[in-house]
Amino acid sequence: MAAKTKRLYQLWKGNNKFICGGRIVFGPDAASLFLTSILIGAPAIAFCIKMLLMIKQENPFFNYPVLIGGLLLTVLDFTFLFMTSGRDPGIIPRNAQPPELDESVDLNTPSIEWISNKDVKLPRTKDLIVNGHSVRVKFCDTCLLYRPPRASHCSICNNCIQKFDHHCPWVGQCIGLRNYVSFIFFISTSTFLCLYVFVFSWINIIRQEGDLSSIMRDDLLSVALIVYCFVAVWFVGGLTVFHFYLICSNQTTYENFRYRYDKKENPFNRGILKNIKELFFSKIPPSMINFRTWVTEDDDSVAGSAAAEFNEGFIGSKDKFDIEMGKYGKENDVQLPSILQNLDYSGIDDNLKKKEGNGADAFDPYFLPSEQVPKYSPRCSNEST
Repeated sequence: MAAKTKRLYQLWKGNNKFICGGRIVFGPDAASLFLTSILIGAPAIAFCIKMLLMIKQENPFFNYPVLIGGLLLTVLDFTFLFMTSGRDPGIIPRNAQPPELDESVDLNTPSIEWISNKDVKLPRTKDLIVNGHSVRVKFCDTCLLYRPPRASHCSICNNCIQKFDHHCPWVGQCIGLRNYVSFIFFISTSTFLCLYVFVFSWINIIRQEGDLSSIMRDDLLSVALIVYCFVAVWFVGGLTVFHFYLICSNQTTYENFRYRYDKKENPFNRGILKNIKELFFSKIPPSMINFRTWVTEDDDSVAGSAAAEFNEGFIGSKDKFDIEMGKYGKENDVQLPSILQNLDYSGIDDNLKKKEGNGADAFDPYFLPSEQVPKYSPRCSNEST
């Protein structure tokens, strides 16, 4: 009897929620989107209704542009909100089994912290060279891999995320490599929308003739919008300013809160202008996982192994990549996401050759297939409908 096949997203071991057949990826707390939508939409719609009423009462040549501007900002804000929430933030494929011990590691070194598992003998951390600096990466016991630099495991989503920034409860999703730009646009647009409604609500009051206190008593909607936006802008505006500081220094929220670079140089900081250019003018890398891939229910690769294809796509020890370029390094037709570029893989080729010579499957925790959309098992089908 043939094994039953399902889409990968139907068997995914993370806590994500999928819609549209796995095309849209939400976090486990995606329901918070409804609260966020109400907090944004209610005052924005109220402001637009107010402007419609004023168009009928006063000069439309002023009120029409204000109404159109408010509508455009609201639509943009919701667009960036759902782009942030419904996009794969940079989930790293899980390994079906732990990597083999690097032969270069000295088993007798007392300073190495080992993973406390009787079936696994691996060091808890490894040191890699990034842009001439030593960067320590940790082993993830859940995903069975050494996390790439700047990656971290989100306990809420139960995934390792590339360039993990934080898990945002307001969008119900992790913020990482693939949705950070849309998140910045979302909070920036929210800040501008708050200021827009605040300013023009005041203008609506000031333009009316009479005593100010009497006008404010009669126009409670404008007063409520002024108070609401004044309070909201301190939160969303402060968050926007904080993230622009992080962008200029090329830090993540996770790194900043852990004081990661307070006592040592940040190997990812290339200067303000280059940091901004890297973020906003670099192409967003494709997802490392095709959640619509067909897999069998008893297939170990439903965990999302990054090393399912053992005979292609190996990374040469002499290849050098720039982790900060935000592009795909191409050498000998091998493509590599920028998050894994410019790492020191010295010694890997020799180890792979030894293992292949012994008839064993060569394995490396940083290995990726040569194609951008990984095939998770030889039994996986590329068929999609």
